[in-house]
Amino acid sequence: ALSPGHRCRSFLATLFPLQSELDVSLDEATTQEEKQSLVDEYLKKLDEREDLKIPDFQPGLEWLNTEGPLSLHKELAGKVVLLDFFTYCCINCMHILPHLHQLEKTHSVQDGLVIIGVHSAKFPNEKVLDNIGSAVLRYDICHPVVNDGEARLWHELEVSCWPTLVLLGPRGNLLFSLVGEGHRDRLALFAAAALRHYGARGALRPHAVGVRLYRDSLPPSVLSFPGKVAVDGGGGGGGRLAIADTGHHRVLITSLAGHLLHAVGGPESGRQDGDLSEASFNCPQGVAIRGDSVYVADTENHLIRKIDLLQGKVSTLAGVGTQGTDREGGAPGPQQPISSPWDVALGTAGGVEDNVLWIAMAGTHQIWALFLADGKLPRGSDSKAGTCVRWAGSGNEENRNNSYPHKAGFAQPSGLAAAPEEPWSCLFVADSESSSVRTLALKDGAVRLLVGGERDPLNLFAFGDVDGKGVDAKLQHPLGVAWAPEQSLLYVADSYNHKIKVVDPKTKLCSTLAGTGEAGDALGPEFSKACFSEPGGICVSGGGRLLYVADTNNHQVKVLDLVSKTVSPVGRGPTDSAKPSPPTKAPPLPRSAARRELPPVCVSAGQTVVMTLTLSLPDGAKLTDEAPSCWALSAEGSERLLGGQLVTGDVVDLSRPLRVSAALPAAVEESDRGARLTLSVWLYYCLEAGHACTMKAASFSQPLRIACDDLRDCARKD
Repeated sequence: ALSPGHRCRSFLATLFPLQSELDVSLDEATTQEEKQSLVDEYLKKLDEREDLKIPDFQPGLEWLNTEGPLSLHKELAGKVVLLDFFTYCCINCMHILPHLHQLEKTHSVQDGLVIIGVHSAKFPNEKVLDNIGSAVLRYDICHPVVNDGEARLWHELEVSCWPTLVLLGPRGNLLFSLVGEGHRDRLALFAAAALRHYGARGALRPHAVGVRLYRDSLPPSVLSFPGKVAVDGGGGGGGRLAIADTGHHRVLITSLAGHLLHAVGGPESGRQDGDLSEASFNCPQGVAIRGDSVYVADTENHLIRKIDLLQGKVSTLAGVGTQGTDREGGAPGPQQPISSPWDVALGTAGGVEDNVLWIAMAGTHQIWALFLADGKLPRGSDSKAGTCVRWAGSGNEENRNNSYPHKAGFAQPSGLAAAPEEPWSCLFVADSESSSVRTLALKDGAVRLLVGGERDPLNLFAFGDVDGKGVDAKLQHPLGVAWAPEQSLLYVADSYNHKIKVVDPKTKLCSTLAGTGEAGDALGPEFSKACFSEPGGICVSGGGRLLYVADTNNHQVKVLDLVSKTVSPVGRGPTDSAKPSPPTKAPPLPRSAARRELPPVCVSAGQTVVMTLTLSLPDGAKLTDEAPSCWALSAEGSERLLGGQLVTGDVVDLSRPLRVSAALPAAVEESDRGARLTLSVWLYYCLEAGHACTMKAASFSQPLRIACDDLRDCARKD
């Protein structure tokens, strides 16, 4: 990602000619020993110069992950310091974080290496410390980070690109600079050589720097930075949500009311396929659900995964588990390297319905297709099932529209919504780094602007918060889009403006629907007073009445009722376009739920049956307010015993036993004599010492013998 040029002083300009000679020699070297020798000689020459000392951090800057401000002349003196100039929206900056994590594992602060993240914001929203703090948590950054909101050090050193790495010696002297991503091996070589060089000269000091991780000061939460949410209203799904619980490295399947049905993955990252209880993900983002199939953009694993709820299995459909650089594709999915898939959407391309999974490939600034069945791309050749191939985007980071999909340019596409019906017949794309929404025609692959952005394809700084038409409307790093076919309206998660906006694609009018423009967590009561914090995902349900929003930095999924104009957390608000009939069946329990069948009890018609249950949590745990714990009493197969309804309630106080009563009807039928009542409970709780939250469920089945003739055949019920 490029920034506008700004020339002040020539620190890096002085270094570049010196390092370029070294880079050429290193490219020609054939052995590791030869490379080390070249770097050692280079460092000896630099030590003779006094014109490469950089200025210190400005006083008064805000710091994260430290006990206080750091200085190159005090706390960092005697250390080899790696400055990572980054902005948290930038996918290229995200790509180098694993290399920094590995470097921190290899060389500790006591060894003499300190990594400092110098956050130099692209967007106004990224200058706010709380938002940077959320990014530090999302990306699991454990080294100090300074908020250089006015980019003073950036300008002092003549940095011009995100990311830029600058390695300093123990006197604050410039050693090396690496621009962009893809320098893992050279970074490791330079860091090791600098530590060896200055360690041999006694210039390193083993003192601690005073790191205090930001994450240790925060309470636990049920969700952690949920990135995306998707809804399935058909295909046997019965109305379910798929939630990418990104920070917990898992995918949740819930009812529309928020009852947890399946939790797959987490709490630690991984990339294991197999049973739902064993599978793992690494910061999943995009999700798409159809029936019992959930498709997942497993972003930091650089994979596309499938959760088969019917078979209880997770499998890998595309990707090799490491970041790819291929911009063409065409190989079978499991053999095709891909890069940071951010969203997925089901669609149709020259074959049966839903034969393709569209992929927003943020890492290569393209839109790809994974064929789930045989098909054909517009202006493309036939593709066999399993093929993963580029559809649109040259791979250059641009805001370039073009009638030919391969000549168009995207800038970190991060959200997809399919509108296959006429006259739209397109894929809507939230193109985050160009702050625009684009359309990709399903008939011929033509890419066009819908709203936001700029006519200049190289201008990626045309952002703002302006309602209007087409290019006159302004967005700020939108991450999500959702299509409502009933109303022919597109909803946009305008992430860095903390708003939900609505676009009429016929008139290209974009207007604010909800949000104040300031980060917050207020529910309203009106849409205009509701607050969000970098919402990253959005989907439509209830015939276009309901919007489900992944309110990422608030660690919640919220539902917006477009009729009543209300906002509520999922599980506490309306979930259908009309008042629903009372449910007759309890939501499915997760596979891990404990199930116990009690001895049968004799009862009579008209009698009240009371079930008493004592519940307790592990030591140091407490119920969480964000996801209310609940119970449900059902009589599956004999629903008439409960008036044809499911009896439910909340669990709020574990100090007293839970008592649930049910009055049996005065008249029973022969089919009721073998009935049973099932009491199911779902407890959501967090451990106070740490940040782990979880859900445990259990069911207790009570067989009933109604109007028993012989009490000796019945167990006594206390």
